[in-house]
Amino acid sequence: MSFPEYELTDNTFTFQFQSIDENLGPDQRWSTWLDVERGSRGPEPRPSWVVTEQAAIDTELGVLKTGKEADVFLLERAVEAIGDNPAKSSLLAAKRYRTEEHRSFHRSTSYVEGRRTRNSRDSRAMAKKTAHGRSVAAGGWAYAEWEALNRLWKAGVPVPYPVQVDGTELLMEFIDDGQGGAAPRLAQVRPPRDLLEVYFEQLRNGMRELARAGLAHGDLSPYNVLAQADRIVMIDLPQVVDIVGNPKGMDFLLRDCHNMATWFTNRGLEIDEQELFADLLTMVF
Repeated sequence: MSFPEYELTDNTFTFQFQSIDENLGPDQRWSTWLDVERGSRGPEPRPSWVVTEQAAIDTELGVLKTGKEADVFLLERAVEAIGDNPAKSSLLAAKRYRTEEHRSFHRSTSYVEGRRTRNSRDSRAMAKKTAHGRSVAAGGWAYAEWEALNRLWKAGVPVPYPVQVDGTELLMEFIDDGQGGAAPRLAQVRPPRDLLEVYFEQLRNGMRELARAGLAHGDLSPYNVLAQADRIVMIDLPQVVDIVGNPKGMDFLLRDCHNMATWFTNRGLEIDEQELFADLLTMVF
């Protein structure tokens, strides 16, 4: 495969082509950045680390997490130096939702109350749990998380930057531990008092921005928050809940408050879940 380089001489363009080795390994593919439809690539302004070159190659490096609904893989998207353009690479988390009989959203009914599926054929297929319906549902959850990440990232909520979505695969920023590994979940760390206070302020501000948008995480717990040095990042957002539109929206919000207040209190920082809940409601109404 060849990719052009452009050179301007005497007010005219000349093209020079540089060949790229097309032989990819078993865990590689060409970047799908330009393959996805408009609206399926991350919001602007994009971080400088996002690799958008057509010649980039995606290399799967291993599994980060397995779950009932989705598996998360570590992916490197990299492009070699081409002409004056330097080599560039970034690590991504590739979340792939399970399809058909390989997956089970055991709590999905409560989360999707108040949501609508535009295509009536898809709605009927989902209701009948046909193979097509299960595939639509898997893609629906991927797009639900994609839309939530886009909305929340632009609102300043501490979430991974959403790079792109393609069917049941969601690519997003990989949150590392500063040493090449994955950042630990909040449940795994034992921060000192001063850092604990910093974490809680970030968490409360993030929950406030969620509430200001009329949303609750819906499944917030120390297992769905990453601790990256002195900052926290919320993850796992396919079930984000409309606090007003969902009949159980308030219950989900209160449960989020309970889960997080309990964890911080158990670590020595007294947090009243009812006070936190009341504070968030002022953002909603």
